[in-house]
Amino acid sequence: MINPVWLRSFCTLVEVGHFTRTAADLHMTQSGVSQHVRKLEEYLGQPLLVRQGKRFTLTSTGERLYREGQQLILSLADLETRITQDPAYEGVVKVASPGSVGLLLYPHLLGLQKRHPKLVVEYRFAPNSDVERMIAEHKVDLGLMTRLATVSDVSLKPVAEEELLLVTPASVTEPGWDQLVELGFVDHPDGAYHAGQLLGVNFPQFRNSSQFRKSGFSNQIHLILEPVSMGLGFTVLPGYAVGAFKEIKKVNAHRLAHPVSETLYIGTHANRTSPNRVVTVISEVEKCLQGAEV
Repeated sequence: MINPVWLRSFCTLVEVGHFTRTAADLHMTQSGVSQHVRKLEEYLGQPLLVRQGKRFTLTSTGERLYREGQQLILSLADLETRITQDPAYEGVVKVASPGSVGLLLYPHLLGLQKRHPKLVVEYRFAPNSDVERMIAEHKVDLGLMTRLATVSDVSLKPVAEEELLLVTPASVTEPGWDQLVELGFVDHPDGAYHAGQLLGVNFPQFRNSSQFRKSGFSNQIHLILEPVSMGLGFTVLPGYAVGAFKEIKKVNAHRLAHPVSETLYIGTHANRTSPNRVVTVISEVEKCLQGAEV
């Protein structure tokens, strides 16, 4: 491979047209410039210059090398500029989170992108285990999780609390155990886990969610409350998901005697320094969550 330092000396010589001035521009000696040109000629096995005293002309090989080399030198200079820049509002940032907090965050981050169009947010909704895996495998720049990490590659920082809510049809004002049994449970991917956390400390009769008749299931976070709003059952959901439901007047969200909240963590890769654009998004996530704790 052609030595880029030799190539830079040659291209500068062609542009300046004089060995002494080239040496001055490159902060070299004149003999150093001559040596770089000779090394290029030896490497290519062909002359590049026809020397005429203190003047010179290019051979056909020298002309071709200058044309191609000049583009390469410009490209390397541009590469150096690009990799040393770390803009705070430019580039792609990949984010993943469980659905509930995603319903709050994604529209907020789109607002950030609208203010800074060169900053592009790619958002994925996923359960905790998938979010953790994507962080560990460098498939996302940051992720939101509601449990502690199980792998050392993922570094978590607590950022907010999200309350779990018992959600019933609007007609239910003071839900009791018998009423919940009669309604049936609208399940979702985290349904058994959330029900266990909230109902287990508020109803002594509760052992697990299988005690209830399953009256529905959805793995789409924005659709879980649809059957509840139609009187088909009850469910337990994080507060952000409840707050994002468009038909909120058709359901009743109950804060029970013994409240239960999940800690929300921001996760990044433990062995990677976040570029400025990711720091920007993390800051925006923190402001959004800390200003909207449920």
